[in-house]
Amino acid sequence: MIEFLLDGHSREATYMQLIRQVKQALRVGMLEPGDQLPKVREVAESLAINPNTVLKAYRQLEIEGLVEGRVGVGTFVRRSLSRPTLVTHGALRRDLEAWLDRVFAAGLDEEEVVALVETTLRAVFQEDRFRQGREGIA
Repeated sequence: MIEFLLDGHSREATYMQLIRQVKQALRVGMLEPGDQLPKVREVAESLAINPNTVLKAYRQLEIEGLVEGRVGVGTFVRRSLSRPTLVTHGALRRDLEAWLDRVFAAGLDEEEVVALVETTLRAVFQEDRFRQGREGIA
């Protein structure tokens, strides 16, 4: 089951942080069709937020067809966002974890790592290297 975390320093709305985390979990296979999301009350209490914020996030996910609410039972995943190739790339995850170990050992904090990754990713996409690399795979 997913455990939500909030970044109090983020400019991103709380409900959007919840949506993003569910989508990330769906992309990497941590959540699969049939899995139950935490109950609204549980999320609200654990994060000390208004239950309506959680409901707003769950409703948006429902509108997008990713989850479905079942009255009196809870909210369940309807479909995944993962592609078969992503789920099978355990080696890439291990490489990433090793890289993160080196980054943190070098003294970078989480915000610096995020900045490094985001700026590098933008540069790669801007140069169109990502798309070119994907075309060679297909």
